[in-house]
Amino acid sequence: MILIDKPTGITSNRVVQIVRRIFNAQSAGHTGALDPLATGMLPVCIGEATKFSQLLLEADKAYQVVAKFGERTDTSDADGEVVERHSVNLTEQELVAALPAFRGVTQQVPSMFSALKYQGKPLYEYARAGKTVPRQARNINVYALELVEFNGDTATLNVACSKGTYIRTIVDDLGQLLGCGAHVQQLRRTGVANYPYEKMITLAALEKAAEQGPPDHLLLPMDMPAIELPVCVLSELELRRFIHGNPFTRPTADDVVRIYAEDGVFWGVAERREGGDHWPRRVVVRN
Repeated sequence: MILIDKPTGITSNRVVQIVRRIFNAQSAGHTGALDPLATGMLPVCIGEATKFSQLLLEADKAYQVVAKFGERTDTSDADGEVVERHSVNLTEQELVAALPAFRGVTQQVPSMFSALKYQGKPLYEYARAGKTVPRQARNINVYALELVEFNGDTATLNVACSKGTYIRTIVDDLGQLLGCGAHVQQLRRTGVANYPYEKMITLAALEKAAEQGPPDHLLLPMDMPAIELPVCVLSELELRRFIHGNPFTRPTADDVVRIYAEDGVFWGVAERREGGDHWPRRVVVRN
C-alpha cells in the first residue's frame, strides 16, 4: 500500500486509478474517500492488500479544517452554492465556548452530499437531482476539537474523530449554533490510524519516481492496514490449514488477529467465531 497526499480538485477514485496505472496493478482501492475539495492522507491499497482495506475504514482520522463564517452552502463546503448569508459579529471567546458541544460522543445526520447509500444509490445523486431522502443519525466520537487560528470570519480547527464523522457537517452545525452560518473553506486529512505523516507522497512525486520504472521502493508493507491488530504466529501445520480455510485454537482474548508464519511473513487476518476457534477472515494469496 501507499500513502498518497491527495491534491485538491480531484476525486479519490481518480487517485486510485493513477496509482493503479503506475504500479500496473490488477486491483487497487482507497480506504475512505476524501471529497474533491479536500487534501491530505489517502491510503491506497494495491493488489492483495485490498483485502484488508476495510480495516482502515474503521480507523480513527484527524483533520485540519478552515471554516468560513457568514455563508452557508448546500454542500456545506466551498464547492456548493451559497444558500444563506449573514453578518459575522463573532468573537474568539464565543467560538471557543461553542466547541465543547461537538466534542465527545454525539449523533450526526450525514449530509445529503455524502457517498452513503439510500436504496442502492449514493446520497449525492439524490441531492444533485434536488431530492432529499431520509437519513439516520449515527453515533460519532470527536476526541479533540481545538481552535488553531481565528481571523474574524474564518477559523482553523484541528479535529480528531472516529470513523464516519463528516467534518463539513460539524462546521455547518457550528455555524448554525453561532447564528451566522458556516461552511468548509479548506479541509486536509492529517492522519489515518497511526500511519506516519512523513510517509505521504504527492501524485507529482510518485509520477516522477515512476519515470525510472515501477517505484516499488515507495510501497509500505502489505500488513499496514492491519498493523493495530494483535499478532498471532502460526506453526507450519497451523498455517497450512489456515491458508486452506481451516480454524485454529489459541488461548487469547483477542477476537481479531493478524497472522504470521514463523519466518515473519504476513498471511492474513483471522477472527474468533462461536465456539472459540479463530477462522480465516482474509487470506493472502501468494504465487
